[in-house]
Amino acid sequence: MIELSPEIVCLVMLGGLVLGVLIGYPIAFVVGAIGLIVGYALFGAPVFALLYQRLFSLIHSYTLLAVPLFVFMGVMLQRSGIAERMYAALYVWLSGFRGGLAIITVLIGTILAACVGVIGASVSMLSLMALPAMLKRGYSKSLASGSVCAGGTLGQLIPPSILLVIYGPMATISVGKLFMGAICPGLVLSGLYCSYIALRCLFQPEIAPIVPPEERTVPLIKKISTLTTSLVPPALLILAVLGTIFLGIAPPTEAAAVGAFVAIVLAIAYRRFNWQILKETMLQTLKITSMILLIGGMSYAFVGVFLSAGGGEVVADLILGAPFGRWGAFAVIMLIVFILGFFIDIIGIIFIIVPIISPLVLVLGFDPVWFAIMINVNFQMAYMTPPFALAIFYLRGSAPPELEVTMTDIIRGVIPFVGLIFIGLGLFVAFPDIIFWLPGMMIK
Repeated sequence: MIELSPEIVCLVMLGGLVLGVLIGYPIAFVVGAIGLIVGYALFGAPVFALLYQRLFSLIHSYTLLAVPLFVFMGVMLQRSGIAERMYAALYVWLSGFRGGLAIITVLIGTILAACVGVIGASVSMLSLMALPAMLKRGYSKSLASGSVCAGGTLGQLIPPSILLVIYGPMATISVGKLFMGAICPGLVLSGLYCSYIALRCLFQPEIAPIVPPEERTVPLIKKISTLTTSLVPPALLILAVLGTIFLGIAPPTEAAAVGAFVAIVLAIAYRRFNWQILKETMLQTLKITSMILLIGGMSYAFVGVFLSAGGGEVVADLILGAPFGRWGAFAVIMLIVFILGFFIDIIGIIFIIVPIISPLVLVLGFDPVWFAIMINVNFQMAYMTPPFALAIFYLRGSAPPELEVTMTDIIRGVIPFVGLIFIGLGLFVAFPDIIFWLPGMMIK
């Protein structure tokens, strides 16, 4: 065993983490290897017992059972055709407005966020469905790409968000309260996106032409019936999941099971359910859940060694020593999370950072639910800021090649939406009741 100061441990472990990810190794292997090597060097063989205890507690977390259930629900809905029906219904209502197709894209992304909660599914669906429709009608590639990425990433904030399910146990916060606290901020961001699109298209009409009348002329009765039949099923699903949590009928894990069952019922109703779809959905659920738990288990090992070696105190002293009091410390934390989002997967950030910073929240005098939602709003930017920008990668990979959408088009398109997230953060600081309102009305 060797003796290292807590400061050196921080430098070695955090520096090794960033370096390993930049080299290109999967984050699970990087954090696991660093935790094991540094832990063995500092504590010897007892480190294996420490790692085992932390892995055991993670795998036996009852709340995290909601992860595979919500993933299953989202993947099943992706295959049910529900998004295509909603897009067709909103198309005849809003495509006559300048920028209407981009606004529809954000609105569909918002609705999908409350049903799917898996960013890969949301962005891929929008890129295959909405992106060709916009570019075919002369929309700017950057505006169309930005709308798809911004709308698709809302699924990681608006519940049932997988990130919130993971964040709750890590910070010992009720997942149900996080779900309710995230709804209004998610809707505010969606409203900011739609407002930006409308205003920009007003001043730059050439980037979003109006759809010709002959393409959207539909009898009023048919328009109303199409809209109703397309929106009622997702509304029932949202009510089945979030309604049971809000009314205190069931906690998130049981609500996730209800959502998975309703997703199967909707797939059957849309005649999209068969053995092959069920098999593919279960396989994808297994892959995503295994990835999350692998990252979580290895990160738990990393954090266990980091905290046992005194790294937590070093980070706490750094943050608490920031100028301008608690708001200066808050700004430092948000900056750290923002910078990490450039290089590290969001799930890894949650498992690594949240156990370290959560004890500081009460010391700084912040409400844990408000603080958690602010961190998760910050995560929205990580999905759209290269080099580790999953929304950009999902769009680039799923966009039809004939559209010739380049990385430059996508990055140029997402920059304004990243700026809107900064504005949203400012609103939630100035008006915290945006976050507190729904959690305060929950039935215990």
